[in-house]
Amino acid sequence: MFFRVSRSGAGKTKYPVDKLFDLILIQTILNSFGVWVKTFSYKLAVFLSHRLGVWFFRTFSWFIATGYFLFFPARVKESLTFYRAVFPQKDLAGHLYCVWKQYHHFTDVYVHRFIPWAADEASFTREGWEHLEEAVRRKTGAIVVMSHIGNWELAAQKLQAQGLPIMLYLGAKHKEQVEKIQKEKLAETGVRVVATDENDKSPFALLDGIAFLREGGIVSMAGDRLWGMQSSVTVSFLGHEVRLPDTPHLFALLTGAPLMTFFVHEPSPGRYAVTVSSGRTVTAVSRAERKNVIRASAQTYADDLARFACAHPFEWHHFEPFLGRKIDAPSGE
Repeated sequence: MFFRVSRSGAGKTKYPVDKLFDLILIQTILNSFGVWVKTFSYKLAVFLSHRLGVWFFRTFSWFIATGYFLFFPARVKESLTFYRAVFPQKDLAGHLYCVWKQYHHFTDVYVHRFIPWAADEASFTREGWEHLEEAVRRKTGAIVVMSHIGNWELAAQKLQAQGLPIMLYLGAKHKEQVEKIQKEKLAETGVRVVATDENDKSPFALLDGIAFLREGGIVSMAGDRLWGMQSSVTVSFLGHEVRLPDTPHLFALLTGAPLMTFFVHEPSPGRYAVTVSSGRTVTAVSRAERKNVIRASAQTYADDLARFACAHPFEWHHFEPFLGRKIDAPSGE
């Protein structure tokens, strides 16, 4: 049995269907094996860290970060774009050094993500925490916009540990077993995790969040990362166009709950500082204004994110495409 594939400038080429199925099967097996190896490696590293000490996992994570720096040039390129925007005065060597520091600073996130006793020993200072407590006490609830900067996962656990009810919306990556472990560990701490499929555009995933808000809970969403088919708005960030999810801002508009930004950084190893903004409302007097109001709210968040990222550049944990074209550049660039 054969199927035909048309090629530009050539005739039709025949491929046997059974060979196609063989290739798909081989690729599936290789992918599954790669996932198994990755998951097993992390579990083995955690086990040995229990026996030998946390230094083992730090060393393991250091080599993983070095491997990503050396062998994933596409990701390094994305980080270079970010550091060129933050430090335009530096040369290529300076920007590469920034990326090196970024990758290896991320090892602290992995230590506190997978080593429970290291996470328990971490200390926090808090600024603006009273805004969250007031939202829970007054039963207004709050929408907290988190960012991929600093250790937001550990901060979410501390929110729950302080008695604040939190529901965390996370994107679900297919076949990503390490991320699955991460989400399971968050759920074990009492955080209500809602994993949204990357191809799911259904509004039903948000209904639980609306009910949670009405009970006075805190709904947390990523403000700086898109998942699959999620709708977005385009805003300005460090002189570049970026696409941000509109969901947190739309959520605030529809529910009337205050929207707060939540940032965390690590001033010294194992010591974190959390900053929570006062709540702001997102309102529109007519349906025609909704789009502009949501974009304005997203731009306010983008401005806050840019200031925080510039203040703590090596805790920027975006390793996938984020910055778009320069705003003053031609559309083709």
